[in-house]
Amino acid sequence: MNDPETDLDADNALEGFADQFVRDDRRPPCQLYLISPLEVGGTFPDRLARALDAGPVAAFQFRVKDVDQHQAARLAEPLQRICAEREVAFIVNDSVSLAKRLGADGVHLGQDDGDAREARSILGPTVQIGVTCHDSRHLAMEAGEAGADYVAFGAFYPTTTKETRHKPEPAILSWWTALFELPCVAIGGITPANAKPLIDAGADFLAVSNAVWGGDEAAAVKAFHALLGG
Repeated sequence: MNDPETDLDADNALEGFADQFVRDDRRPPCQLYLISPLEVGGTFPDRLARALDAGPVAAFQFRVKDVDQHQAARLAEPLQRICAEREVAFIVNDSVSLAKRLGADGVHLGQDDGDAREARSILGPTVQIGVTCHDSRHLAMEAGEAGADYVAFGAFYPTTTKETRHKPEPAILSWWTALFELPCVAIGGITPANAKPLIDAGADFLAVSNAVWGGDEAAAVKAFHALLGG
């Protein structure tokens, strides 16, 4: 169990980090990382193609719940093809076995979804492995040591996409980026209107879902692209 005093010390250690942060010019600019809605059937493949054609997107995460692996694979295949045609990384959420079955470009693991080392042994050396680290510097360092290719912090803002119990400050992005080369992803309620503090704090990727799929996906991607220096 976390010690409240230790947590308080950790928060204090981050104080001022974002204010003093200056991004290393050798680090690539922040990029967009799309996360699917839970409903990806019907016309969603057309929406995905429209979003990816509206501006640069680094990765697309396939995230569905309460479907068996056969159905998930069936839903994933057209989306994976759309991503491949546009050279967008196709990442599977939670399931190492589904990622292996699809030959996906990567897998994103929650804290209860297995270990990055085990995922690496199953998926091989070239697959991208991301790990959710909530608001914890300790979990992020553990993920890096286990061989993750990126760490994800959040939720930075209120979100309806999933239940959240952790709310980091942008300074955790500055701290991570200043000390580690491994990319960090900011997630949770991010929109074109509130993303700038996270970009300025050092996020390498903005992971977004409802901000894109909750309205006109092409317009939203264009708005993010303008913010990211497009």
